[in-house]
Amino acid sequence: MASFDIVSKVDPQTLENAVNTAIKELATRYDLRDTKGGIELNKKENTILLSSENSMRIKALEDILLGRVVKQGIDGTSLDFTADEQPSGQLIKKTIKVRAGVDKEFGRKIIKAIKDAKVKVEAQMQDDQVRVTSKKIDDLQAAIAVLRKADIGLPLQFVNMKS
Repeated sequence: MASFDIVSKVDPQTLENAVNTAIKELATRYDLRDTKGGIELNKKENTILLSSENSMRIKALEDILLGRVVKQGIDGTSLDFTADEQPSGQLIKKTIKVRAGVDKEFGRKIIKAIKDAKVKVEAQMQDDQVRVTSKKIDDLQAAIAVLRKADIGLPLQFVNMKS
């Protein structure tokens, strides 16, 4: 049986480089020069903390960060900007999660997209990845083509192709 795995991961070194260049840009921007707070990367929790005096500057920090992440070659959908801003003293803080792994919700979307395409493959969830198996490699390549066209809302990588 031929198979491959569908994963979603971000290279930590590339992410760190993107955050560092965003911090450098923050220091040189005239409109954000006297801003308290800034951008911090938490590698253990896989999050990025934005902090500033008001919501407008938080939005500017988001734009800077997203621009730098995309320039480093990381898909912008790997950052989850849906968290609300929390006031913390004089600063407003926003925690951005870096999506790593395929959770159950996205796994269901992936499996549904494959089944709707009626490709002769089997897809199943395994922890934080989806394993796709088939008798023919051509069917696996068709499944990859279907997923590249589908809008899952998560950057996908196809790894461990075995025949």
